[in-house]
Amino acid sequence: MTTAPTTADPFTNVTATGTSTATGSGSAHSGPGPAPDRGSDPAPGSTSSSGSGFDAVAGLSWEELVTSALLGTDRRPPAPRGGPAPADVPAALLDAAALHTVRQRAGLRPVVPQARPAPAAPDPRPALPEAARLRLAHLLADRAAPSAGGRRGAAPDLTELIPQWLATANRMGYRAPASLLPPLLDAARARTDLRPQALAFAGPRGLWLAGLNPDWRFALRGSAGGTLRPDVTDPDAVARLWEEGLFAERIALLDAVRAQDAPAGTALLATTWAAERAEDRLMFLDSLRSGLGNADEPFLEQALSDRSRNVRATAAELLSALPASALAGRMAARALSCVHLDRTGVSPGIAVEAPHECDAGMQRDGVAAVPPAGRGERSWWLGQLVEATPLDVWEERFGGRAAEEVVALPVADEWAGELHAAWCRAAVRQRNPYWSRALLGRPSAPPASGPGTASIAERSKLLSVLEEGERASWVAGFIAAHGLSEAFQLLGVCTVPWAGPLGRAVVDALDIARDGGSYPWSFSGVMGLAERCLDPAEADRLEVLTAAQDEQEGASPGAGGYWSEAFQRLVSTLRLRATMEAELLAA
Repeated sequence: MTTAPTTADPFTNVTATGTSTATGSGSAHSGPGPAPDRGSDPAPGSTSSSGSGFDAVAGLSWEELVTSALLGTDRRPPAPRGGPAPADVPAALLDAAALHTVRQRAGLRPVVPQARPAPAAPDPRPALPEAARLRLAHLLADRAAPSAGGRRGAAPDLTELIPQWLATANRMGYRAPASLLPPLLDAARARTDLRPQALAFAGPRGLWLAGLNPDWRFALRGSAGGTLRPDVTDPDAVARLWEEGLFAERIALLDAVRAQDAPAGTALLATTWAAERAEDRLMFLDSLRSGLGNADEPFLEQALSDRSRNVRATAAELLSALPASALAGRMAARALSCVHLDRTGVSPGIAVEAPHECDAGMQRDGVAAVPPAGRGERSWWLGQLVEATPLDVWEERFGGRAAEEVVALPVADEWAGELHAAWCRAAVRQRNPYWSRALLGRPSAPPASGPGTASIAERSKLLSVLEEGERASWVAGFIAAHGLSEAFQLLGVCTVPWAGPLGRAVVDALDIARDGGSYPWSFSGVMGLAERCLDPAEADRLEVLTAAQDEQEGASPGAGGYWSEAFQRLVSTLRLRATMEAELLAA
């Protein structure tokens, strides 16, 4: 062994029998074929394959063996201890390294014993019917399967049915099978839209498992909105968990305390607010949305002076949702100074004088001074002021007119778009159905010409404020007047399953589109929604549409096949949903 190896660990491939491919082992086997057998590990006092003197080398430390191997046995031969030098020094070195390797592998220290975790709380809910349990296992297994890509074919997309299956199982009060909790939690980890229903279904055992696996810690917060809240009856335990718990556990604790006593939750947050990280302060502040009330105003007013811009903006948004807050009053005063009733024309109208500057007070109250690219400063500031102003203020400002009358007033100097868009945002933020209804207008109105909307996206947000039945009726009227081309976002805010009039409007519109001779790819999203949201009872009515049509003159090539495939998938999915519900009803 005359050349020094270049690797940091010369014994990387040393085996328990002493053979090695380590760099620098001059006596190691070379050439093709298996390495020669060195026999079993030498025991102290025995003679190894390296000859007499092995015991003297075997007593060296691992560090000494490594040094000798790195430098080469000619330059740094191992110093024998208590005996003669071995006849074959390189072989003895490798034998000693093999012996040390076995010692190291066998000499792992046992882990420190820990107390067994407390068992999961009992779950009194009834077990799933066997057919439903097998169905859930199939749905979760399909979720983990790789996608085939390309055209979807006529088979149902099982992964998209998991949310509805969970919602039905929760509505019927079943508990999750213990063996399916791990894949269920994995599915919830991968898809945030599954979490509320998945965690409610997982129950106390799911929460117990989440505490044992860092990958599932999201469940500790996600469960706070349901029945699985931390125990808040022990003040000492609450204080200890708040001081020492993981972030997800602290979020869950804050939600639980606020669910029982909202002001107490805010007071708990205030005890450590100054020491929290900016990103944590933002998340804690977001938790105040649930149960937000006037008692939160003093804390939120202080947060307006926070070091983090995002924290300040969130605090201002929350305060603007409290019509009686001081911030709402300040923003209303600023907005009223910019928007007036103009009586100089033939008929009353609205005059607008946007702010000329964004002073420090406006910025403290959440007005962003720098507009996005393409926006003028003054219109940007005006929109933020109007958005944060309580909507009732405008009815008083315009002589007691109702929301519909205010929205119908003409606006001077092309400020109508900016003013109406800000009112839309205010109606959504303040969850005001009267103003939402006024700004939506009639469903038969052209999509981009409603009284206060500039896009379908704004209309979908306004619809979310309305009661479920009114929402479905409005969207059904929109589809009857305009078809499905621009209805995807509107359908997305409607309750599942779709109400009868809405479902019939969708089916009628699909039938009309099919007869048009083309397959717009924009309809793929609508078809996917229909698979999940149509009442399964519509399957029989849709059966007639599954047959492929003859190609019409001037029709897009292959359109008939696409429509046939899409309707087959729709019908099979609706029937599968009916079967799944029947399985859950079996008990």
